[in-house]
Amino acid sequence: MTIIRSFFVVLIALLWTVALIPLQLFILQFLPKKRYLLPQIYHNGICRLLRVRVITHGIPSTDKPTLFVLNHISWLDIPVVGKTMKGSFVARTEVEDYPLFGTFSRLQQTIFIAQTRPSVKTHKDDMQLHLQQGDSIFLFPEGTSSNGIIIQKFKSTYFALAEQYEGDTPLTVQPVTLAYSQMDNLMMTRGTMIAVAWVGNEPLLGHIWNFLKTGSVTAELRFHAPITIKEYESRKKMAIDCQLTITKGLSRALTDRPEL
Repeated sequence: MTIIRSFFVVLIALLWTVALIPLQLFILQFLPKKRYLLPQIYHNGICRLLRVRVITHGIPSTDKPTLFVLNHISWLDIPVVGKTMKGSFVARTEVEDYPLFGTFSRLQQTIFIAQTRPSVKTHKDDMQLHLQQGDSIFLFPEGTSSNGIIIQKFKSTYFALAEQYEGDTPLTVQPVTLAYSQMDNLMMTRGTMIAVAWVGNEPLLGHIWNFLKTGSVTAELRFHAPITIKEYESRKKMAIDCQLTITKGLSRALTDRPEL
């Protein structure tokens, strides 16, 4: 039955994606101010289909724009975050080539960059343009995914966005902890986290297929206090503080503890 359900989920997800692409093209052409509405509906549908329950703690920033800084665990992060908030993702260039999903990522105004320091610097103008238009950005400053338990070092290069922002007021930056805390209503363990965390060179389609054969998952988004670059001596200090805040949030989420 699990395999049959997995095939059914794949089929519905493909049909859902194909059906919404023409509608998003229409919205981008004639209703550009509504360009993030359909992606949010899309991600909500994907989460329901994949049996992913999303719980939020804290208050998301309503400042436009806001740079949301999150830890990165899995391909599943995209629908979890996209269901909850409106904005543009910063993703690896490889994502652009994924069948259908790459197309929909482009239609959501995703900014694709190679995970190298020169590429990040080159694409800062693209990211600044989104911010100047009032678009929030979802940023994963680890530059890659982690195992869902330990957070990797944040790259301070990304935080130059806050340094160089030219708005009337400093750019709002909000650290957000993303955690997969439960599977089938039981606390996540290192063993069960493997089904969610997409790390190393594991093929994407293979990981998705294995995930479909598991149970329901609870994802948590913990929104921490917004900050600005004015509170720090440098972007490196800001990157370190964001990493520390998110790390503490992840530890508390994985042990079922509320924020202080």
